[in-house]
Amino acid sequence: MNDPSQSPFLSIVIPVYNEEKTLEEIITRVHRSCGDFSEVIIVDDGSKDSSLEIIRKLARHGTRECRDTPQDTVLTKENGGKGSAVRMGYAQAKGKYVIVQDADLEYDPEEIPELVKFAEENDHKAVYGSRRLKKQKQFTHLLTFLGGTVLTYIFNILYFKKLSDQPTCYKMVRNDVLKTLPLKENDFRYDPEITALLARKKIHIAEFPISYHPRSYKEGKKICWKDWFKWCWVFLKLRFVPIKYLT
Repeated sequence: MNDPSQSPFLSIVIPVYNEEKTLEEIITRVHRSCGDFSEVIIVDDGSKDSSLEIIRKLARHGTRECRDTPQDTVLTKENGGKGSAVRMGYAQAKGKYVIVQDADLEYDPEEIPELVKFAEENDHKAVYGSRRLKKQKQFTHLLTFLGGTVLTYIFNILYFKKLSDQPTCYKMVRNDVLKTLPLKENDFRYDPEITALLARKKIHIAEFPISYHPRSYKEGKKICWKDWFKWCWVFLKLRFVPIKYLT
């Protein structure tokens, strides 16, 4: 999987907006745990801090130290929301599978190889890393946890599914399937959008237990209560849109 003359096995998209405090650690951990078989696509969404400088310093560009591993791609854009950054990264992805890694430290990139192995061994087209399937600290703010739990219930009811953790960041999708999804949302609504579109296209979503280290709003968590209502609207809208418009 680590032949640089071949396409990378996995594409890891890291959307970044003002994450200078944790960015160096997360990029280093991604390279250490997944670097030999993954390309890393880092999209700076108009950060106002030193995030872009850190990204450019750490990105692999075919140097002596990384000539036997896939190279990284650094993209920049005006601030337009996480969804717009993720979609820009998706458009560049060349791996068989694609996954998003947040630039904070809530998720452990060391567990990504296990998600890939699980997908390969079971021929899954989509695998979600579920925080709920592992006994651990689930939240810093109770309302955030309850909001995510209710969102999962709403999705399951509307789409007749049995997911345990719909809002998880670790949504790994096979690239050929991902390219068929007409993703349009620019903000956090891209997250429920991808799940709803997979469900409408009858793509089975498998789940695999992952670790979680929730951060507080003081530490930089950006999603807020207003996004909850936006997510619900995405679920409702995509549930009843004629399938011919979802191609």
